[in-house]
Amino acid sequence: MGKFLEWIIPFGNDKSFFWIGSAILKGLKLIKNSQPSAVVVFMMPYPIGIVGVILKWIMGLPLVLNFDDSPTCTDMGGNSFPSWFHYRLTEWLEDFYVRQADAVIYVSQRNLERVRDRQPEKHQDKFHLVRYGADPIDFKKDQLHTPSKEGFTITYIGGMTGWFEFYDLPNQTNLFKKIYQAWLDWGRYEVLKLDIRSSSPMFVGQAIKLMYEERPDLIGKIKLSIYGNFFPDYVINRGLENQKLRDIIFVHPSVSNQRAIQIACQSDLLFMTLPARPSDAVPGGRISAKTYEYLMTSRPILATLSKGENWDYLEGKPGVWLVEPTNVLGIKKVLQELVDKKNSGDSLTFDRTALHPELSYESRAQEFNMILTKVLR
Repeated sequence: MGKFLEWIIPFGNDKSFFWIGSAILKGLKLIKNSQPSAVVVFMMPYPIGIVGVILKWIMGLPLVLNFDDSPTCTDMGGNSFPSWFHYRLTEWLEDFYVRQADAVIYVSQRNLERVRDRQPEKHQDKFHLVRYGADPIDFKKDQLHTPSKEGFTITYIGGMTGWFEFYDLPNQTNLFKKIYQAWLDWGRYEVLKLDIRSSSPMFVGQAIKLMYEERPDLIGKIKLSIYGNFFPDYVINRGLENQKLRDIIFVHPSVSNQRAIQIACQSDLLFMTLPARPSDAVPGGRISAKTYEYLMTSRPILATLSKGENWDYLEGKPGVWLVEPTNVLGIKKVLQELVDKKNSGDSLTFDRTALHPELSYESRAQEFNMILTKVLR
């Protein structure tokens, strides 16, 4: 049924659109009762933009569309579509939204420029950048927490999508599984082939294993913990067993935001990663929301990323190490440096307070307010 719906619904990868009619009626009622000065639409899901456009047509109000991520970003869902037609329709829909809106907002400079550059000149001044952020108050008291003096803790907070890539070893993929996967992929249009394996902790785990082989005195002293997992335990456990990483990587369910901040501030190293792009591909436009939260802490950050928006934003920031996602030796080199620093008694904290005004929600709110003010003039 899911395969059938993918093919008959003309909204790219988004199947949730049956509520559009009732949303328009509700919007008209709210406008009548509250007499707003503008319509502001936050996406996803992307079909909600149609509600905003129709409300603008009917009521004549200015329209601001906050895309967050671009539906045609090849680091996100915009890298694979049920068909070439769905890809072209998604691209057309994004352009249609831009041309109907009075202002559009993206969280990524690269995505903004990519979409802006394909628009007629008269629409190019509609584009604005408002990134995600974090609240300095949430982190201020937790900066007092310090990591344990024993061992070396690495923490990743958030979901990962690459677990299934390690469910089977190469010799475990039988003919039936290949046929089933071919059916799932049948007719799909893939703009770019991402390496989903790197959206997992496995390459860091392999780097830790190499360290253990070279330095047996470290065995059992480096722990990589993942918080916020949404994949079934049987998938994770089998993947870790296949990679022989059960004693290195520990996976936990979601925790509250407050608890996540505490965990981050008590870690020796914060880890983040995204699916790897092909080496010959143009730099991507995705930037992880945890980027800003990690930067609010004073802890070192290991970011295994392909070149692109996230790499650009983190490059040059204090206490940030950037490595290509599948570069196990590069990851190992960073880990060795940081583990040795801790063992020698050196500080593993970095003063990033100068970044806090830029990262804060208050700054983001001011940026958003400037856009609304411009639209309402």
